[in-house]
Amino acid sequence: MITGIHHINLVVPPRTLPQAQEFYGTILGLTSRPVPQLQRDTLAWFDIGTSGQQVHIAFGKPEDFALTSSRHPCFKLSSIEDLLALRQKIWEHFERGGDAAPKAADRPGEKNSGAEGLEYPTRFFCRDYGGNRLEFSV
Repeated sequence: MITGIHHINLVVPPRTLPQAQEFYGTILGLTSRPVPQLQRDTLAWFDIGTSGQQVHIAFGKPEDFALTSSRHPCFKLSSIEDLLALRQKIWEHFERGGDAAPKAADRPGEKNSGAEGLEYPTRFFCRDYGGNRLEFSV
């Protein structure tokens, strides 16, 4: 029986592990963890708190980034305050720019880029530096 998610794997452009460390480690606050020795230059792994769940970052091929997909993981935050603070932090990184900056981000105080409806919790979206769509919710 399935009891949860062990990890999700997101694909980023080749040779961008420093950007993964900056975006997923510094901006999102996930904890970097060791990867298998033989794969240390091709993967980055991050722990999601103490949940036992992880985000794995791997290199993709250039054609993997040609289309904008709606596929995405949704990261759960502990409070609306934490959600709003992270939204602001991601927006500031987007505006600041740089190699690890998100390609898109929902502006704080404005409508999010997802579908609307009573069924949807308070949330927002961004696209990481590789174009992966990410959702954040309480």
